[in-house]
Amino acid sequence: MTLAALIAVYLVHLAAAISPGPAVLMAARTSLSHGFARSAWLSVGLGLGACIWAVTALFGLAVLFRVAPALLVALKIGGAIYLLWLAFKIWRHAADGIEDDANLHQVRGRAALVRQGIAVQLANPKPAVFFGTIFLTLVPRDAPIWALAVILLMIFVNDAGWNMIVGRIFAFRRSRATYLNLKTVIDRVFGGLLALLGLKLATT
Repeated sequence: MTLAALIAVYLVHLAAAISPGPAVLMAARTSLSHGFARSAWLSVGLGLGACIWAVTALFGLAVLFRVAPALLVALKIGGAIYLLWLAFKIWRHAADGIEDDANLHQVRGRAALVRQGIAVQLANPKPAVFFGTIFLTLVPRDAPIWALAVILLMIFVNDAGWNMIVGRIFAFRRSRATYLNLKTVIDRVFGGLLALLGLKLATT
């Protein structure tokens, strides 16, 4: 696999990673409510979730969806339900204090944040479609193991890195001060946007 092919995979996936979606939304909200460190661990989970989608694509995800299209429908519905559940939790507890909010969302531990990041990524079938179509057209079937390892590393860096950048931006003192003053409104906006993403996922 040539360097040009690897660069093409990197750039195309980077464009997909930075597109707005549940991952970016959760990275921003976690950083606002709990700080950059916790958002960074969530981002690690988002990167790992993207790698899981990539590995499943390499092992025949697109073929599986063609053979059993109902599986994709079930995945979309399940993902939509999970996103709607997250949206409901954020909306319901928008008026709670920061400490109460942290307890309710169980984001104290690093492992919990990583798991949540993976869950958010896997709940969104958009990466499955990307990796099952565009991604596979860019990766040769005879790509050597070292090239696949490099590609997975690039995917992790793109997804985790971009969401860490988003988290860093929303963790600035002025951003957090604004959030603390308008927590109820901002959380309900985030919850509403997440719910809309879930509904869009279920209906498209």
